[in-house]
Amino acid sequence: MPPQPVRLYCVPYAGATSSIYRSWQAFQTASVRVIGIDHPGRGTRNREARITDYRDLVASMANHVAADLVQAWDQVSDLRYGTFGHSFGAMLSLAVADAVARVVGRPPVRSIISAALPPALQPPGDETTTLTDGELLDKIRADGGTAPELLASKAMAGYLVRLMREDYAIRRQFHVDEALVVGFPLTTIAARDDVYATPEQMRRWGAHSSAQSRQVEIPGGHFAAFTDPAHTSRIAHHQLNEHLVRR
Repeated sequence: MPPQPVRLYCVPYAGATSSIYRSWQAFQTASVRVIGIDHPGRGTRNREARITDYRDLVASMANHVAADLVQAWDQVSDLRYGTFGHSFGAMLSLAVADAVARVVGRPPVRSIISAALPPALQPPGDETTTLTDGELLDKIRADGGTAPELLASKAMAGYLVRLMREDYAIRRQFHVDEALVVGFPLTTIAARDDVYATPEQMRRWGAHSSAQSRQVEIPGGHFAAFTDPAHTSRIAHHQLNEHLVRR
């Protein structure tokens, strides 16, 4: 009997919701199931109170994932899981994976981190605090991770600005996990032309795992993983499925 697909819990980048992973579901395989997870107060969890403390946010997202896993294990006891996070979502995804492992007593197959600086390399300040809403919108537009049609809507643009400011406030707290070391494998996906997180900088994530770490380089800039989601999905499939084959 073929193994059940690994549940890959995916954390959004700054200013986004889990909807950014909907298109990835078209590329999921029989061995990987893509599941986007949201912060409380947005997306699929929009009726919940927003959380502004990093530790509390990690705990809430971890409990959300753990509840989903426990329910799934009622049907398939040997079901495995992994995490993925891009940019701002990378640090969150790793911290959530660590917390989930402690809650459920089972580690993830692997945590996949894309286009992100490890906490020790995060800038100490928050550039968004000095930007007006218009200037922040210009930055969002220039970074290229948001569909232009969303930015064209005044209501949606205001919503995205709020999400971005909330996420940057969380990012300022990443330094509290500078000493985080997990016991499961990591894979970093580094874009060769990423001006925010270079391949060399991303290799520093290896210090956050006592298990095997590896890096995969892809062409493109900061949002290369979303420019070609089919390619990113193949990387995730290989990294997660390779571990299953070696069981």
